Amino acid sequence: MTKTASKSKVARSSAAPDVPATSTKSEPLVGIIMGSSSDWETMEHAVKTLTDLGVPHETRVVSAHRTPDLLFEYASTAEQRGLEVLIAGAGGAAHLPGMTASKTVLPVLGVPVESKALKGLDSLLSIAQMPGGIPVGTLAIGKAGAINSALLAAAILGAKHPAIREALRKFREEQTERVLANPDPSLAQASTFRLTPPESPKNEANEPAPAVANSAKRKPA
Repeated sequence: MTKTASKSKVARSSAAPDVPATSTKSEPLVGIIMGSSSDWETMEHAVKTLTDLGVPHETRVVSAHRTPDLLFEYASTAEQRGLEVLIAGAGGAAHLPGMTASKTVLPVLGVPVESKALKGLDSLLSIAQMPGGIPVGTLAIGKAGAINSALLAAAILGAKHPAIREALRKFREEQTERVLANPDPSLAQASTFRLTPPESPKNEANEPAPAVANSAKRKPA
């Protein structure tokens, strides 16, 4: 298969309707894949973080179990298509990151997606417990792991791309400034916190308002 044909076939692979298989305007440097459209709720945080950092990326649904041929093609052609880091999010058995890593020498970062049965612990162990020889960088379960996968991808890319390194540096500096700007969380809560409820309104004579239900006089029978 030629490089052109391979690239075209991967580009035509469609994601689920709620996870558009799109890429940023520049040639993507990071490939974000997930095993199911249901993983998007977690993986969208990786996409948002990369977007905020200005890192070009692409997003695909690629299942290790339902579309294994697509997975092998995507991973094996990633390097020649210009990708430099792959982020793979998966839940349950979570074979996607490991199988991806087995087909490429690019760094692969695995994000464990929280599962209903074991709350993501199964996903975490499936990704972390790779045999010696095929490494996968494993992040935290869920949203935090997705965000950190993007930040780690940016750090990896920063060794080669100065603009990405400086964007990451700015992100870290702004993060520090936000913490230093709000050292006492109790002050932020003070304006909305009340120890006692406000007093009920009273009329000018300081007497309770008359009842409305019995205000009309009854006619004699």
